[in-house]
Amino acid sequence: MARHPHNLPTEFGDARVPIFLVNERMNQMLLEHLNPSAWRAKPPGKVRTIAAIFTHVHNVRTKWIRLTAPHLKVPRQLNRTRATREEVSAGLAESAARCVEMLAEALGGRIEMFRRDGWARPWPAGIEMLCYMLAHEAHHRGQVCMLAHQLGFSLTTEVDSGLWSWEKLWKESGWQDGPGSLHKFQEP
Repeated sequence: MARHPHNLPTEFGDARVPIFLVNERMNQMLLEHLNPSAWRAKPPGKVRTIAAIFTHVHNVRTKWIRLTAPHLKVPRQLNRTRATREEVSAGLAESAARCVEMLAEALGGRIEMFRRDGWARPWPAGIEMLCYMLAHEAHHRGQVCMLAHQLGFSLTTEVDSGLWSWEKLWKESGWQDGPGSLHKFQEP
């Protein structure tokens, strides 16, 4: 396995897959609880609809996969003006599965560089890759929550709070022991 100065100890890297799965659970939770009328509601100004935002998240994932791990099956892109909530939910689940494979292969050394866009300089496929992916998706989840509220379709307190209930999200993502169970940090 090629190592570079940015690699963190393996025990930290092992958490990449469950962390990304928790990230995906947050996306699916928003989709599940979003008022159907909010899906295509047009915000004022030149702002994407919620449908376009979620479609963008999926389509960007397909670009990361195509550029970084072209040997993996790249999910089909979705049309932001026509995709239904169900199609986007299924598309996100599929692109999340490929992203998890890509992250696992980066951890195993098969993928050495993360190519986030054709115009951008590639990065080593270390923890920076996961952080970039999470930051991108968290940004857009924030947009969705804000737009839903501004359009009069506020999410319930259960959903708002649920986005921060990592122990529950972790378990819903298939990791029964919760955050911190994959690695034990030693006190200095």
